[in-house]
Amino acid sequence: MSFVEQIGPHLPFLRRYARALTGSQSSGDSYIRASLAALAEAPDQFDDELSPRLALYQFFHAIWSQTGAELEGGEIAPTIDPADKRLQALAPLHRQAFLLTSLEGFTLSEAAIVLNTSNDEVTSLINLAQKEVESELRTKVLIIEDEPIIAADIEQIVEELGHEVTGNATTRDEAVQMASDNPPGLVLCDIQLADNSSGIDAAHDILEKFDVPVIFITAFPERLLTGERPEPTYLISKPFQESTVKAAIGQALFFHPSKADQEAA
Repeated sequence: MSFVEQIGPHLPFLRRYARALTGSQSSGDSYIRASLAALAEAPDQFDDELSPRLALYQFFHAIWSQTGAELEGGEIAPTIDPADKRLQALAPLHRQAFLLTSLEGFTLSEAAIVLNTSNDEVTSLINLAQKEVESELRTKVLIIEDEPIIAADIEQIVEELGHEVTGNATTRDEAVQMASDNPPGLVLCDIQLADNSSGIDAAHDILEKFDVPVIFITAFPERLLTGERPEPTYLISKPFQESTVKAAIGQALFFHPSKADQEAA
């Protein structure tokens, strides 16, 4: 297999990574061109003992580490979406480790090879990145759940992430009233409520007034996965794992425009 055939399948993904890393399509593509030009001049710098994908990213980072700092502190492209803005707010090394593992799917040991560092250092960088993201995403959370024990468990998870729980509603009317009195930035919602009212209807009522992400946590996921209407992006089945709820909260807030993002648009 030729050298071009080895790296060709991985170039689209490297372009995606470079664009996320730099915050700009033009800047990311420029770094790709520079890396490929350098690779053509010094093919012996490509580590043949690694997989082609891993060696390609490693070589790209050798170029980035020499020149990438020139982009830091520059203006973020005006068309960048809220999730990309949050990535750009991360310190460069944190962002690299975060993207390599979360976006590109590298293992900790593979990311360590790409970044020429240790597994422990990559773990530390990822933890710092996650803390920075979580801090920036802190918001008010409305819980809609009629089982007290489950509601308490969810509240504990939410507060461990640094968010503020504004209330726990047990009926549709109570949920809508709580949202009106204290607008949430996130809603965690069961679908079967205390008075046999519907959490789905409660969520729809809230979404008519507020643009917030909704995560459904339910023992009856089949009621939402019917294909008859738009299905929820975030759906967690009971009994749930704490890690699953935390991950869903992070994803929902990370990819949903905040009020500040909407006002700036």
